Amino acid sequence: MAFLSLVRLNSARKQFTVLRILQKSDHLLIEMTMEQRNIIHPSVKLGKNFNIGSYCIIEENVEVGDNVTLEDFVIIRKNSKVGSNSFVGTYCKIGENVTIGEDFRATSYGEFRDNCMIGNNANFGSRCTLSAGTHVGNDVVVKYAFVATDTPDLASKSTSVCKIDDGAMFGALVVLMPGVNVGKNAVIGACSQVRNEVHDNEVWYGNPAKKFK
Repeated sequence: MAFLSLVRLNSARKQFTVLRILQKSDHLLIEMTMEQRNIIHPSVKLGKNFNIGSYCIIEENVEVGDNVTLEDFVIIRKNSKVGSNSFVGTYCKIGENVTIGEDFRATSYGEFRDNCMIGNNANFGSRCTLSAGTHVGNDVVVKYAFVATDTPDLASKSTSVCKIDDGAMFGALVVLMPGVNVGKNAVIGACSQVRNEVHDNEVWYGNPAKKFK
């Protein structure tokens, strides 16, 4: 395995040499120091200049591009892909079968649930949540505490996913209700709850959000 030939990983803060590579069940326990441990499945494909913090978990069949940084306590579930030149902050969780494009950034405490698709150059502030199956286009900017919901009826298991098109921008504390689509280059003001479809180039804000222009 190519991974077994890896003898040095680059931390975001410093460099450290792998002390031991231990086989533990079907995972590899990568022990850097007494304080820095990561569990990486043998099937994982890591790009060049991969940077990793401490206590991260990367499950089977994950692909990570070149020049990617994972900070401490990041989890990437099986069959997901993270594009090159991306940064995944502390305590972020990427679900199963998630596809993330290049130049992605998530600062901390983000959750990107199963089957999400995120384009290139998407930027997420801290504590953002994308419900399962959410689609996000290219060049999207999302400030902190954003939530894209997917459950129109809490008493049932039915879901309705959100779609965010290229170039959309969201202020802090925005909630997209289930099934809401946001068009290209649309702008959603902070603290808005969006219940209706937002078309290309429109500006909405408020709770409930209303079209401004």
